[in-house]
Amino acid sequence: MVTADPSPPPALTDMRAERLSPLLALGLLVAGIRSVHCLPENVVVKDRHRRVDGHTLASSNTDFAFSLYKQLALKNPNKNVMFSPLSVSMALAFLSLGARGPTLTEILEGLKFNLTEIQETQIHQGFQHLLQALNRPSNQLQLSVGNAMFVQEELKLLDKFIEDARVLYSSEAFPTNFGDPEAAKSLINDYVKKKTQGKIEELFKDLSPRTVLVLVNYIYFKAQWKTRFDPKHTEQAEFHVSDNKTVEVPMMTLDLETPYFRDEELGCTLVELTYTSNDSALFILPDKGKMQDLEAKLTPEMLTRWRNSLQPRRIHELYLPKFSIKSNYELNDTLSQMGIKKIFTDADLSGITGTADLVVSQWVLLWCPHRWSTALRWTWMRRARKMLLPRESA
Repeated sequence: MVTADPSPPPALTDMRAERLSPLLALGLLVAGIRSVHCLPENVVVKDRHRRVDGHTLASSNTDFAFSLYKQLALKNPNKNVMFSPLSVSMALAFLSLGARGPTLTEILEGLKFNLTEIQETQIHQGFQHLLQALNRPSNQLQLSVGNAMFVQEELKLLDKFIEDARVLYSSEAFPTNFGDPEAAKSLINDYVKKKTQGKIEELFKDLSPRTVLVLVNYIYFKAQWKTRFDPKHTEQAEFHVSDNKTVEVPMMTLDLETPYFRDEELGCTLVELTYTSNDSALFILPDKGKMQDLEAKLTPEMLTRWRNSLQPRRIHELYLPKFSIKSNYELNDTLSQMGIKKIFTDADLSGITGTADLVVSQWVLLWCPHRWSTALRWTWMRRARKMLLPRESA
């Protein structure tokens, strides 16, 4: 998944965060979006067509991110919603390499691409350039993004799919014996654990022996704040988890000058915190009782207005509760409600094997501090029996 800061949003001056609710994860969401928009300074855009591709990719990813956020917030009321939108969109684009016909159209339109304005090849090239930019070495942050395929040993993938996956999505491929679910699970989990510096230890808790292919997307991100919180100024303080629940947490405090905006119209306060790499995360604190109203009005245009309104301001007491959050989502129903349905029921993924016998049985998104992973699990689907096959549980 992608570059983002997992920390919850701060309270400002003498304000304390009153509630850890879905919008507080917008700091993560926005940080992910910002990374989509920006390339490192030393990456040269060589031609006009690539600039158009990059802009379209960023715009579509932003639209998709907001749509996915609203769906997850709706399904998880009064809960934390932590995820990397780029991880999901990249995995979908990777999957679309093997999709054909209406299945392909549904995926790309679900990703908010206008197919009258951008070609499929440009979409994949856009993700290719983004992967290359994100994986460029840096002394200021640790960031790695990648994909992998775990393939049933007897399953023959098309040479074109293997080559496109390698060139466009930097995907490795590993022969896997899913007939031995424990061994297959260990192989996948050990790979993800290694790629996320040991922070994601168990992407899969179980695997069905009917599984024939697993696609994995992972992101590892670690960076330091440009202005660091001094541990000496961290003290125990009350944190209001909900209207009815208060807990004591280590509360970090910071005195700094940073971009700030007070939106009186929507009833929220915004602060942007910067990493040593000059990447940044935008945090939003809604006024009491304004959470649902603010969520309903969230749009990419609103984000642009906020960013253009930020002005440097001295904040003498910025409070940030110190804790970590893990989340795990199965996205089958969520993506279906966003219009991406066929991959789970009536898929044409013949670009993977040459036949239309594959269906996505499970889409898993796992988040933990600084690390993300998403995985697609596949089974054979026989057309005549497809209505009789049970959907696998997580």
